[in-house]
Amino acid sequence: MLAFPYIPYLQQSKVFRNYVFAILAGLFFAKLIAGVVFLVDDLRRGGLWVTTKIVDQVQHSQDPNPKIGRSLFLSWLGLGLGATLFGTLLYGFGNKYNYQVKRVKLRFPQLPKAFEGFKLVQISDVHSGSFQNTAAVSKGIDKILSLSPDLILFTGDLVNDKAVEMTDYQSIFARLRAPFGVYSTLGNHDYGDYVSWPSAAAKSANLNDLKAVHANMGWRLLMNEHVKLEKGGEAIALLGIENWGAKGRFPKYGKMDQAYPGTENIPFKILMSHDPSHWDAQVRTEYPDIQLTLSGHTHGMQFGLENPYFKWSPVQWMYQQWAGLYEAGEQKLYVNRGFGFIGYPGRVGILPEITLIELSAG
Repeated sequence: MLAFPYIPYLQQSKVFRNYVFAILAGLFFAKLIAGVVFLVDDLRRGGLWVTTKIVDQVQHSQDPNPKIGRSLFLSWLGLGLGATLFGTLLYGFGNKYNYQVKRVKLRFPQLPKAFEGFKLVQISDVHSGSFQNTAAVSKGIDKILSLSPDLILFTGDLVNDKAVEMTDYQSIFARLRAPFGVYSTLGNHDYGDYVSWPSAAAKSANLNDLKAVHANMGWRLLMNEHVKLEKGGEAIALLGIENWGAKGRFPKYGKMDQAYPGTENIPFKILMSHDPSHWDAQVRTEYPDIQLTLSGHTHGMQFGLENPYFKWSPVQWMYQQWAGLYEAGEQKLYVNRGFGFIGYPGRVGILPEITLIELSAG
């Protein structure tokens, strides 16, 4: 597992990258959890040993071996927790193509009346380099088309690293069509920043190839720019910027000062920005008239718990906004949980998402 970042073959192998690495990582964390429990037991027993050297042995005569029961309990607890985690990760392998439609109705007083009931679908984080089942992915596309959206928006990370990852999937995603079009933007993985390239020119060529993939699929890639969507003599603005992250040293390629000008007099604006940390760091503070921001990036860490009353994932320790809807004043952020997967080839609790958003002015 430690050799993964340094051996190109391991980086390129889907079997290793998707399953072997995930299983090894799962075993590591399972053992880590068990080890922590065992350490607690060792510390407890060490404390008891020190105590017995200080306290009169007579005080323990009624319990000749008080350590055995607790030690056995902690040992079984450690093994049980580790095995449960590992078993849960194995179970999650079966959820990676289990696409869930999240239906969200959002009200905005600024929405032009002509766009009342306007339906848009958001998907994010395809990570095509992780896919190994074209039929399963195609069923996800069928599910999107069955929703009959007016507009389809993709908020970044089409690939893991390289444009060639889309070779077997370009025709599948090219099936996406909507009356107002399909628009997209880039995520942090789309730039090829996480692999070694023979030259800067090769890396640049890869990005150009990926832009061509978007175009060949009929997607309009927005690179720090905006478009006007018109209906019934009224208009809304759709802005799309390159990746802009405020967490974890993620790159800031996005330029709002290029995308925003020209939208000042348009009453309703939608921003596609891959990384949700952008919302608090810049959008809310500098662009208060952008009513709806759509992001992805976090995947909900592909691991967590969700029900109508409770939502938790380890990713929330890094991202305040990590899955679903967030609101501040008249501004809203929706964070899509991701269509694909990376690193861990599965989903536990946080399932792959297709978001259907219906806009309302009333």
